[in-house]
Amino acid sequence: MPSDQAIEKSQLLERHGATVERVAPCSIVDKNNFVNVARRRAAEYGADDKSGTRRGYFVNQFENPLNSDAHYRSTGPEIFQQTNGQIHAFVHGSGTGGTIAGVTHYLKQQVPGIMSFLADPQGSGLANKVNHGVMFAATEREGTRRRQQVDTLVEGVGLNRLTRNFANLLKPMQGDSKGKCMLDGAVSVSDRDAVRMSRWLMANDGLFIGSSGAINCVTALHVARRLGPGHTIVTILADSGQRHLTKFWNDQAMVSLGHDVNAPATLDIFEQQ
Repeated sequence: MPSDQAIEKSQLLERHGATVERVAPCSIVDKNNFVNVARRRAAEYGADDKSGTRRGYFVNQFENPLNSDAHYRSTGPEIFQQTNGQIHAFVHGSGTGGTIAGVTHYLKQQVPGIMSFLADPQGSGLANKVNHGVMFAATEREGTRRRQQVDTLVEGVGLNRLTRNFANLLKPMQGDSKGKCMLDGAVSVSDRDAVRMSRWLMANDGLFIGSSGAINCVTALHVARRLGPGHTIVTILADSGQRHLTKFWNDQAMVSLGHDVNAPATLDIFEQQ
């Protein structure tokens, strides 16, 4: 696990009996990137066990197509059933890309005209890739990067590379004569708006969500403004605020970064896109 993730994430795993290795954040091309370290640890586990009873398994969730396939077979149908197919847009972020890829692929096959939008944190290049075809983040241009890889306080989503799961979204669906990719757009969400949305949801709806859920909701708001009244927009609140107590939900830490931790009085405060 990257060492810049909230400490309670690794503590929770440890309480379940896992051994967690926190490693310094670095590029995927570095042998010490957390993905590459996990691959090595899986190969090392049980390597000296001649009986073959101990074996390590590397899930490879960023590149393994079974990730998105699981959401195609479960999450997508669940959303379709719960909305009775009356859904106009789906919104989600991309970490491994599995959720947004699997759900989008399923719903596009089931609901004619449905739209799918990427929620992307600042510092990630995925939104620019979807909207303009170029992997780029504004924080790179400004030269003020504070954090290795994606420069944001949001955890779990956002990348400056294409995973196999996410890359499949940029291809046209089978039978699409127009050759359009499966995503209809992307919204780049600032850290400021992520913090604001989390506090607004807590104050108004009693929802204690983490940072990736917050950017999903900000993007859903932008899509709602675009589509207008009478449309059903679905997103997933994938992370609880309980896993962000020492960072995203640490008001002192957020204030030190210049963020207002008071709940906004209205949704009109969110940046128009």
